[in-house]
Amino acid sequence: MSISVPRAEPITPAESGDRDGAIPPLESGDRLTRDEFERRYQAMPPLTKAELIEGVVYVASPVRHRYHGKQHFHLLSWLAHYEAGTPGVEGGVSSTVRLDLNNEPQPDCVFFIQPEHGGQVQIDEDGYIQGAPDLVAEVAASTASYDLHDKLGAYRRNGVREYLVCRVFDRRVDWFVLREGAYEPLAPAPDGSLRSTVFPGLWLDLAALLRGDLPAVLALVQHGLESPEHTEFAARLRQARGEPVE
Repeated sequence: MSISVPRAEPITPAESGDRDGAIPPLESGDRLTRDEFERRYQAMPPLTKAELIEGVVYVASPVRHRYHGKQHFHLLSWLAHYEAGTPGVEGGVSSTVRLDLNNEPQPDCVFFIQPEHGGQVQIDEDGYIQGAPDLVAEVAASTASYDLHDKLGAYRRNGVREYLVCRVFDRRVDWFVLREGAYEPLAPAPDGSLRSTVFPGLWLDLAALLRGDLPAVLALVQHGLESPEHTEFAARLRQARGEPVE
């Protein structure tokens, strides 16, 4: 009789090959190195979404429109509106982020200052984001989600400066700001909106987002784009790239 003992250390590429040469599929709960995770991921069927968080594989389930897809689209629209009015920043959807050797997430939305404008990420030779985006936004079901546990810890440790989680079933939004190595909740402005500390003018109408009122969400971020602090931020971005500032 043989006894199977759970493995504590991630499996490496050298250990993972089957005798017939086939690449094993990714399965939730697998403990893999980042290299082995990427090797298996490349062999998965198209449209598969998987993440490596603290050395553990998470393969995404089908996405329900009313409990994820719609909220994801609204967060994307909010960030895209800000990007359109702010040369020097850039966003992405489900982009692979090479955070460290045990973490390779695919956040719902990433947002960052471009490297040429003084940002902290790099785009590596494979086209992936290397390092911590300035802001990550995720859509989660509730506080039970790994977005608010293991993933939060990985983002904090790697220096993601702001982390936003929209909890659909709880009808709550958590927006964390990194201060002295710890995440603290972002305090609301007097009008109840949430306002980024990294991207001046990136203002979020919290109530409108939760009720699905996209025009109101975009109206407030447009107001933020017209604020004096955004004008100053845009000038700093141009200056960081060596562009003339009027």
